[in-house]
Amino acid sequence: MKLLAALIIALGVFVTPEEGWTLFAKTKFKSKYFKEQDEHFLVPSFDQLLLSKRGGEIQIKGHYMPIDMKGNSLILSRYPYSSCFFCGGAGPESVAEIVLKDKKPKLKADQVITVKGRLRLNESDINHLNFVLEEAEIVPN
Repeated sequence: MKLLAALIIALGVFVTPEEGWTLFAKTKFKSKYFKEQDEHFLVPSFDQLLLSKRGGEIQIKGHYMPIDMKGNSLILSRYPYSSCFFCGGAGPESVAEIVLKDKKPKLKADQVITVKGRLRLNESDINHLNFVLEEAEIVPN
């Protein structure tokens, strides 16, 4: 069983959804001024282990954030809405943008779901979150 878990990690798949958030939490952020928006934004410096997972499949479990997103995209937070990055005291490492393969289902605010998808790390596009799971699907609980 341990050999199987090691093989899964080596292939870029997290054994548990919580490990994704743990890796995201190792990301350091610094404030950078963007002249086009005349505003400062937090810019990530990704941990080497996280960089090695870029393009690999990961799973995360979190709270659905009822933020209007286009197409099949949604926001997942490690923390409930009252404590999330947008409303509470959490940082940008605690939210991920999810781009689903299929049509976005109807979800309730703070509904806990698990998703799996291919990890894209975003260092520069302020119109998207830093952690993006593409070609994602909801994993039945």
